[in-house]
Amino acid sequence: MANRTVKDAHSVKGTNPQYLVEKIIRTRIYECRYWKEECFALTAELMVDKAMELKYIGGVYGGNVKPSPFLCLVLKMLQIQPEKDIVVEFIRNENFKYVRALGAFYMRLTGTTLDCFKYLEPLYYDYRKLKIQNREGEFHLLHMDEFVDSLLRDERVCDIILPRIQKRHVLEENNQLESRVSALDEDLEDMESDEEEPMERSPSPVDRRKSDRSSPSRHRRSPSPRSRDRRKRSRSRDREKRHRSRSPTDKRHRDDDRKKSKKHRHEHKSRDKDRDREKRSHRSSRHHKDDKDRSRDKDRDKGGSRSDSKGDLSVAETNELRASLGLPPLK
Repeated sequence: MANRTVKDAHSVKGTNPQYLVEKIIRTRIYECRYWKEECFALTAELMVDKAMELKYIGGVYGGNVKPSPFLCLVLKMLQIQPEKDIVVEFIRNENFKYVRALGAFYMRLTGTTLDCFKYLEPLYYDYRKLKIQNREGEFHLLHMDEFVDSLLRDERVCDIILPRIQKRHVLEENNQLESRVSALDEDLEDMESDEEEPMERSPSPVDRRKSDRSSPSRHRRSPSPRSRDRRKRSRSRDREKRHRSRSPTDKRHRDDDRKKSKKHRHEHKSRDKDRDREKRSHRSSRHHKDDKDRSRDKDRDKGGSRSDSKGDLSVAETNELRASLGLPPLK
């Protein structure tokens, strides 16, 4: 039958290799279309072509529990049980990331604890992106190192329960594995070396000046009493020389100059005051003239109105007189 394991296959973990997949998921894989059409009569050589066509990884999805092509190929590899060298070549393939993911998943299912750590830990340095499908059929991104870390740490990946393996520290204590060196350790060492280099360099001239100032051996010494007396004497001599150099004629000239400057200042101030007074008187006279002109204009307007009223009364009187005499009125 197409679903039977190969006769020459060895038992894995004490059972049939296909039994590593749960029975419900296994029956769903046998019933799906991809298994019947694409996985029929596949050999280890043809398995590479099908793995290269993979576009995502995942387990089962949807309400009907449909298996993904990745899960179908995993079950097919458990059925035909390819040689270990072929699986190792799958893992070392750098051109096709889904081929590497398929080989890593199969190695985690069938390999020993030492083989899992030996062949899967180098994949921590692979940071390529993988497309993974969840139970709802939605896709999201996952990196290769995250996928490998989940294989070594989690109990269930892609809806398949993984066989248990020993912890790494147990293998290290038994001297079966060497302690793992992370890539971050090298970066930390480089950073520490970069920090130590400027400390070992010679100090700058600014630092030297600061150190000279701060060092107690190079402080300036306090002057002796003899030097103090010499300084005082020299200062007093300089003062006496200055006083002697000033003659009485110089003093008179200076006094005269001061008096002249005072007179000039007083004259400038008096001139400024006179100018201010003239400006104020001129402004007041202008305002007075403007007031007079306004009053005259008002008087003229009043006189014109009176004369007009008088003219109007004389015309009316003349018309009455002409009417009494029988003459026509004036126009």
